[in-house]
Amino acid sequence: MSWTSAFAPVLPEIWLAAAAMALLLLGVFQKEDPFARISRLAVGALAVTFVLVVGRDDGRVAAFDGLFVVDEFARFMKGLVLIGSALAIVLAEDWLVKERAQRFEYPVLVLLATVGMMAMISANDLVSLYVGLELQSMALYVLAAFQRDAVRSTEAGLKYFVLGALASGMLLYGASLLYGFTGTTGFEPMAARLREANQLPLGALIGMAFLIAGLAFKVSAVPFHMWTPDVYEGAPTPVTAFFAFTPKIAAMALFMRTMMTPFGDIGPAWQQILVVLSIASMGLGAYAAIGQDNIKRLMAYSSIGHVGYALVGLTAGTGEGLRGVAIYLAIYLAMNAGAFAIILGMRRRGQAVEEIPELAGLAKTEPLTAAGLAVLLFSLAGVPPMAGFFGKFYVFMAAVNAGLFVLAVLGVLASVVGAFYYLRIVKLMYFDPPAEPFERPMPGAVGAVAAASALFTLLFFAWPAPLVAGAEAAAQALLRLP
Repeated sequence: MSWTSAFAPVLPEIWLAAAAMALLLLGVFQKEDPFARISRLAVGALAVTFVLVVGRDDGRVAAFDGLFVVDEFARFMKGLVLIGSALAIVLAEDWLVKERAQRFEYPVLVLLATVGMMAMISANDLVSLYVGLELQSMALYVLAAFQRDAVRSTEAGLKYFVLGALASGMLLYGASLLYGFTGTTGFEPMAARLREANQLPLGALIGMAFLIAGLAFKVSAVPFHMWTPDVYEGAPTPVTAFFAFTPKIAAMALFMRTMMTPFGDIGPAWQQILVVLSIASMGLGAYAAIGQDNIKRLMAYSSIGHVGYALVGLTAGTGEGLRGVAIYLAIYLAMNAGAFAIILGMRRRGQAVEEIPELAGLAKTEPLTAAGLAVLLFSLAGVPPMAGFFGKFYVFMAAVNAGLFVLAVLGVLASVVGAFYYLRIVKLMYFDPPAEPFERPMPGAVGAVAAASALFTLLFFAWPAPLVAGAEAAAQALLRLP
C-alpha cells in the first residue's frame, strides 16, 4: 500500500489542520487587523474540507491499523460538524468586532476544535477516541475564556477546564479497565472478545460505566451537566452558540459509535444506564429552564433536554433509533443556529442584551425577527408541523418499536412541560407591551443564517427525503460491523 492510499482516509483532517496552522502564521505576520480576512479564509477551509468529506464514497475504509475509520456514518456526522463550525465563525464576526474582541485566534481555535471533532467521529479505538476528545477540548477551554478581560468569561473557562479534566480522568479510568479485562483497546477486537465471553467480566462492566460517564459529560447529560449553565452564560455569546451545537453533535456521534461498535452485542448492559441518563436529562431540561430569565442559561437547559431526547433513540439500539438520532441532530443544528443568530442580534445602545424580558413586544417593533424566532421556538418545543416535531417523532417511535414504552411516554410528557418556557417567550414577543427596540439592521450574514434556519424548520415537512435517506445510510453503516 502506497503512502498516498494509506493517508487518503485522513486527508480532510490533514488539510484542515494544515489550514489552521497556515492561518495562525498569517495572523501573526500580517500587519493590519487580520480577523475578518482569516475568518473568511477559515470558512473557505471548512468548505473545502466538506467537499473532501462528502465527495468520497468508497465505502468503509480504515486507517492506522483500524484506529481510524471512515464510513457513511462518519461522513454524515462530519458534514454536520463542518456546517456547524462554519456557522459559528460566520455568526461570531460582527459580534466580536462590536465587543472589541476580534482576535484572529478565534477562527483558528474553531478549526483546531473541528479537527478534534472529526477525529472523534472516526475513532475506532480507545486511544484515538481520547486523542480526538482532548484535541477538541483543549481548543474549547480557550474559547470559553476568549474574552480574557471579562470575569464571567475567564470563570467559565476555568470551570469548564476543571470539570473537563475530571471527566477525562473518569473516561481514562474506564478505558484502562476495559483494556485490562479485554486485552485490547480496538473497538472491533473488544466487541469480539466480549461476544466470546461466557459472562461479562464485572471489571469490564465497571469500565464501560466510567467510559459512559466521561462521554455523558461531553454531551452534558444529567447528572454530568453541572458545567453547562454556567459556561453557556459566562462564555462569549458566539462561543456559547458554537458549544450549543457543534461539539454536542460530535460528542453524540462518538457516543453512538462507542455504544454500537464495542458494546453492540451487550446492549442490555448499557441500555439501563442510558435510560436513566435520558430520563434525567429530559426532566431537568424541562423543569430547570422554567425560572430562567437569562436566555443563554435557558438555551443551556434546553440543550440538556435535547440531549435527553437524542439519547432516547440511542437507547433503543436499533437501526431505526440510530436513524432517528442522526435526523434529530441535523434538525437540532438548524434550530439552534437560527435561535443563536437572533440572540446575537439582540443589542441595545451598543450593548449585548441577554435577558428574556427584553424581548417584550418584539412583534410590534421587529415583526420579521419575532416571526422567525417564534418559528424556531415552536420547533424547539416540538410543535407540528415544525422540523423539531419530526425529530422527536423519529426517536420516540424508535423507542416504542424497541419496547421502551415508559421512556417514550416520559419523553412526551417532558416535551409538554418544556414547551412552556419556549411559549412564554412567544407570549412576551406578541402580547406584552413593547420594550425599547433593538439596534437594527441585523448584520447581513447573521440575518441570513436566521432566515435560512427558520425556513428550513418551517418547510422541512415538505421535503424530508434527502435528510432521512442520509440518516438511514449513516445508521446502517454503524450497524454493519465487519
